[in-house]
Amino acid sequence: MADSRFLRACRRERTDTTPVWLMRQAGRYLPEYRAIRARASLLDICNRAELAAEVTLQPVRRLGVDAAIIFADILLPVVSMGIRLEFAAGEGPVIRDPVRTSEAVARLRRPETEEIAPAIYNAIRLVRRELGGKVPVIGFAGAPFTVASYLIEGGSSRHYLETKRFMFSEPRAWDALMDTLADVTTRYLRAQVAAGAQTVQLFDSWAGALSPLDYQERVLPWVKRIVTRLRPLGVPVILFGTGTAGFLQVLAASGADVISVDWRVRLADAWAAIGPERAIQGNLDPAVLFAPRREIARQVRTILEQAGGRPGHIFNLGHGVLPETPAENVCYLVDLVHELGAASTAAGNEEQAAVDGITGER
Repeated sequence: MADSRFLRACRRERTDTTPVWLMRQAGRYLPEYRAIRARASLLDICNRAELAAEVTLQPVRRLGVDAAIIFADILLPVVSMGIRLEFAAGEGPVIRDPVRTSEAVARLRRPETEEIAPAIYNAIRLVRRELGGKVPVIGFAGAPFTVASYLIEGGSSRHYLETKRFMFSEPRAWDALMDTLADVTTRYLRAQVAAGAQTVQLFDSWAGALSPLDYQERVLPWVKRIVTRLRPLGVPVILFGTGTAGFLQVLAASGADVISVDWRVRLADAWAAIGPERAIQGNLDPAVLFAPRREIARQVRTILEQAGGRPGHIFNLGHGVLPETPAENVCYLVDLVHELGAASTAAGNEEQAAVDGITGER
């Protein structure tokens, strides 16, 4: 597995072609997933290891992606913290008792590791066994700010007003909340690695709701703590956020090995901001998968051209696959990235070999 093209790209090593996997690659766009959802809720799947493993494997079989991301939800750990979590039809996640006071923060439990979504650990073991080394397994968790936003808002939000109000008006309680979430998240991810995850991704999906200054001062320290505490495990850490084009340098300061970017920034500009010592993941707009194939191909070529064949590019969407996406277009995308990426990385490898040769002569 150490030589898989995905893990090599995470380490900015040369690959035979550009690796590709997709956020939310297991989901409603797949008929086999819909068949399972017809008899099981999202929480049912997440709480039954065999179902979570099966859903994780579905896109690997159909698409031929270069990594399998374990099927879960970023809010699963909050249940073990004493939070009542529901998924309401048409509303998404709902938290009936939002955390909006210092007293509510103090009541949050710091569960033992084995209490935090234990079915996910078993699902990872099942997936590793089923894959037999075919592709690596990615574990993941929500980053502290994004999870906090759900806890405070009580669900999804457009403006994150309650979250920002709490962050600005209750700085000590905010730090206590971040401390608790960082601790629980670290335990959760360490346990996923112990179960067999070979990479982990932190989803700070709503980080773009903050200004660069607020993210740097009030969020980054906790993300850095998580990354630092995962470092001894020796697995690559990916940090993902949306709407973060204005502070990619701040995300890179987290110490994460890979920075995942959305489609609101050119990949070349994002990599320049992140710096050459980090790998990059991204960054096709998920809506492009509804376009004619000639347009999909045009945009894939553009992204690969911006990557320039340099080691360290992992192709992905700028966010998750949308439920209505034609499954055949997703298959086409993966095949196309592998086809076009082979030529791109070959050219990049030749160029790097030439540079290495000149350096060696000197």
